[in-house]
Amino acid sequence: MPPRSTPTERQRRLGAELRKMRLAAGMGTEVAAALLGVPRTNVPNMESGRSGISAARVRTLAANYGCTDEAYVDALAAIPAEREKGWWEAYRDRLPATSLDIAEMEWHSRRLRIAVTIHLPGLLQTADHARAVFAQVVPRLTRADLAARLAHRMDRKQVLERPDPPRVEAIIHEAALRMEFGGTETTRAQLRHIVELTKRPHVSVRVIPFKAGGFPGSGQSVIYATTAVPQLDTIELDTTHGAEFHDDETQLAKYRAQLDELESRALTPDDSRAFMSHLAHRL
Repeated sequence: MPPRSTPTERQRRLGAELRKMRLAAGMGTEVAAALLGVPRTNVPNMESGRSGISAARVRTLAANYGCTDEAYVDALAAIPAEREKGWWEAYRDRLPATSLDIAEMEWHSRRLRIAVTIHLPGLLQTADHARAVFAQVVPRLTRADLAARLAHRMDRKQVLERPDPPRVEAIIHEAALRMEFGGTETTRAQLRHIVELTKRPHVSVRVIPFKAGGFPGSGQSVIYATTAVPQLDTIELDTTHGAEFHDDETQLAKYRAQLDELESRALTPDDSRAFMSHLAHRL
């Protein structure tokens, strides 16, 4: 099978973790290839995510690399064991690859900690609100591109409807709640939609009001995805050039601390629900 031209972020992550284990064990690619009985060139392709690897081979490498963290190895082996393609694959070649990577990250998470200042979390947006946001993209999206992005954003909500949804904990600044994308009626409906979502046991929203003053992070939008093991946690940052993914432990620790600090300055979930209901009523 020829190497993949565009591995997903999850496939790249598996390869990166295997490379990390190999280097920690002090082994070269020749030794790793011999363990699997494959050409040496196969190993760099596996470690870049460009070539697939079976769950059994993941376990073979981990054992020979001396990794004794069973939960970590199980989590790595589970990645190639996933046989069914995710719903997001229907959008490949229609949307940027990072849009698919975000959906894949959310789907495989156990907890999502989200912090936003201007735009509302994609998972919590109504179709009308999302359409109004996409209408502001520069350069303007074609009708087909706008339709694809809107459909993808609505499909992302499937993760909230599945039998075992991740815990979603969003921190939203008051500024984002007051941005009237689509006008007053769309904003009112959007606020009420978020309030309804927070009645679900796995969704909570905490609002940072203007009166709370300053806060860390310079308003950057962040998604922190917690997985089966902390070594595979991932951060997604929104930038003007698209989504960026980070998994270095230093960055993970930084954003955990930042999210903790933001939570400490936010209203409680109950007070946040009342705040949003009051704001919707006053519009």
